[in-house]
Amino acid sequence: MLKYGVILACILSISLGAKTFPENFLFGAAGASYQIEGGWDEDGKGLSMWDVYAHTPGNIKNGDTGDIACDSYHKYKEDVALLKQLGLNVYRFSISWPRILPNGTPTQINQAGLNYYKNLIKELKAADIEPLVTLYHWDLPLHLLELGGWLNPRLADYFGDYARIVFENFGDDVKYWITLNEPGTTCTQGYEAGIHAPGLNLTGEAVYQCSYVSLLAHAKAYHIYDTEFRAKQGGKVTLNLACGWYYPQTESEEDAEAVRRSLDFNCGIYADPIFKGNWPQSMIDRIRERSKLEGYSFSRLPDFTEQEKSQINGTADYVSLNMYTSRVVWHISDYPIGPIPSLDLDLSVGSGVDPSWPASASSWLFSDPPGVRYLLNYLRDTYNPSEFVITENGWSDVGDLDDQGRIAYWKGYLSNILDAIVDDGINVIGYTAWSLLDNFEWAEGYTQRFGMIQVDFNDPNRTRTLKSSAKWYSGVVSTGQIDP
Repeated sequence: MLKYGVILACILSISLGAKTFPENFLFGAAGASYQIEGGWDEDGKGLSMWDVYAHTPGNIKNGDTGDIACDSYHKYKEDVALLKQLGLNVYRFSISWPRILPNGTPTQINQAGLNYYKNLIKELKAADIEPLVTLYHWDLPLHLLELGGWLNPRLADYFGDYARIVFENFGDDVKYWITLNEPGTTCTQGYEAGIHAPGLNLTGEAVYQCSYVSLLAHAKAYHIYDTEFRAKQGGKVTLNLACGWYYPQTESEEDAEAVRRSLDFNCGIYADPIFKGNWPQSMIDRIRERSKLEGYSFSRLPDFTEQEKSQINGTADYVSLNMYTSRVVWHISDYPIGPIPSLDLDLSVGSGVDPSWPASASSWLFSDPPGVRYLLNYLRDTYNPSEFVITENGWSDVGDLDDQGRIAYWKGYLSNILDAIVDDGINVIGYTAWSLLDNFEWAEGYTQRFGMIQVDFNDPNRTRTLKSSAKWYSGVVSTGQIDP
């Protein structure tokens, strides 16, 4: 009788046009160490480049820092209880490299740091919540920054030593790993624009060297897991991609090419080496040609050796995708060859937004829900990964409890992700919304709030309060469906 009841329910669901997420779909939320933990100088933790950058006057709005943030270093049990209350079954968090290795090297391992993450993972497992762990979410140990940071190819070896220690200590309980979060943001904002740590404005050169070193570091960690831990631990490892979708301003071939170039420079810069073995050809050609015209005897885009191509190619067991917004782009044909090269000059693309798209509190974030479906189809067709997890997708406001803008944003994006699964056959297995908590939003400090849970940063106890979006999202999780 039960069997026929299930069949009838399915028929009714289909007849009513309802779509349902797969039964084992991973619904969760996300956060990152520097943005939520606090405890910046407690229990043997070393300094990170974000500790120093945030403490430098003028770098962060209102002089905010992550010294206390959400105080999740002390309140992790409360965070896990909230995840469980909402019915979530996966939590994406990152490990603070200097909390484990105070100077970034294996010469000193901080047991208190290991204990913190062991206790967090234990708490998650007891609540039947899957940990999805990011090894690096931007808080580079200061010592390694002083050795050249993401411009130093040796950083790949340091990262490998760190990854091995993390895999050894936590890998039996972690099945989903991300090596680096949004390396493109680190490279563009930290080394090209200079508005994130380490605050360097080395345009047109450091951004590509940073990307090169990031890929080497990712591949190093991937192969350490593959050869030393996979057989016993059975997990999956990937690099995180932060990609947007792009629309041509006109139907011209030039603007169509601007779309392709935007995808290459912003997404393919990491996806192509991992899935195809080299940089996108458009990047290779354009940067080489512009470098030559600028007087260089070499391309500003580093060449991979054949060994490096082989090491990087194939190092993704799934796609971790951060997707927030879309852009309208057009070709610019008259970007000059000037005395100072830059990423923007190499790309030669203008960009804007459709005026009909709702805007968030962030100057860069606009809501275009269909973009995520277009992007998933593009990534599937271009790279053919086995599966996707949407690891960041969110909306900023000023912290209102009745956050209807966030609900509208998530409803639109989740609906399009569901369409991609059901109608397009794309294997999206999970979604970790950004973010669980209001937190330290990098250069914006606490002026922008992405959380589904409000944190009172004026209260020493950092009181947490569910917003309307948390209750709405919990309903989606419990039913597997999105209300019209």
